[in-house]
Amino acid sequence: MSLTANELQTYLSALVTGDLKLSTMIWGPPGVGKSSVVAQVAQRHGLDFVDVRLSQLAPTDLRGLPVPEADGQGGGVSRWYPPEFLPRGGQGVLFLDEVNMAPPTMQGMAQQLILDRRVGSYVLPDGWFVWAAGNRKEDRASVFDMPAPLANRFLHLTVRPDFDSWRAYALARGLHEHVIAFLTFRPELLWRLDPQQPAWPSPRAWEMAARLHRAGLDATPAIGDAAGAEFSAFVRLYEQLPDLGTVLEGRGAGLRLPDEPSVRYAAVVGLAARAQSADEAYHAFTWLADNAGPEWLQLYVATLVSKFQAIGQLADLADLIGRDERLATLVQGTLELTEGM
Repeated sequence: MSLTANELQTYLSALVTGDLKLSTMIWGPPGVGKSSVVAQVAQRHGLDFVDVRLSQLAPTDLRGLPVPEADGQGGGVSRWYPPEFLPRGGQGVLFLDEVNMAPPTMQGMAQQLILDRRVGSYVLPDGWFVWAAGNRKEDRASVFDMPAPLANRFLHLTVRPDFDSWRAYALARGLHEHVIAFLTFRPELLWRLDPQQPAWPSPRAWEMAARLHRAGLDATPAIGDAAGAEFSAFVRLYEQLPDLGTVLEGRGAGLRLPDEPSVRYAAVVGLAARAQSADEAYHAFTWLADNAGPEWLQLYVATLVSKFQAIGQLADLADLIGRDERLATLVQGTLELTEGM
């Protein structure tokens, strides 16, 4: 079952809401956001989150160490003392990451935890979900085959790169508007595996690139030479932009939107990313309505709606709908499209 990051979040939330403690395996390419989606679902539902990287553990790290205990009769028995990272109570998600990068002995140890919810003398509390993630062979990851008995214990979900899901996440996280605008212009560069290079574009890599860019550093070490060169060229286009702050303040009447498409992408997404209130959003819309065609207005509204939904400013959306019939139609259409996905 192939899902976008947003669809995966919805599916996992439904498992939590329905209290369906079915072991779930999430497949997908590296850097696509598997672990971050699981962490977000746990946070949304107020669950504890324990991330266990199986590929970095030895069997005794999961099962625990044998400790001899006197039995009072002169002899002794050994008890297995489980590791401190395994939960003892409460409710949460036990996330077994990099499952198929772990050697077969570790996968066998994990199989007992997944199937029986116990390993050695340790028993997983009833309030915990067991979810796992791993990369596919076609992603050029160093993975082992998952044993059929283990694979058959899981629900299997595959997450795929999706720009709309990433844009909502990026806007909510406040990633640099230059990165969001560039990927709106070149969404095919959201994820592009290059097995010949150590750095290549992925959702995770673009988040690192945004942090580097905000610090005034070159983003190439995160996203690779080719994507880095394109991004740098795109950033230079921002010198051609009108003063977006003036537009957001409602004083953009004398400013003109450049004709170059890539510059327009930068301006439209920049306005949506910077708008902090219904007033600013409305000022940008009226300026774009006077300077750009309907396709640019649609892009602006789609980005704005995604942002306001992600950061919980639904009151601003309601305010906007009542200000202009054109704006109301575009907002309503975007909301209906989002709900239908």
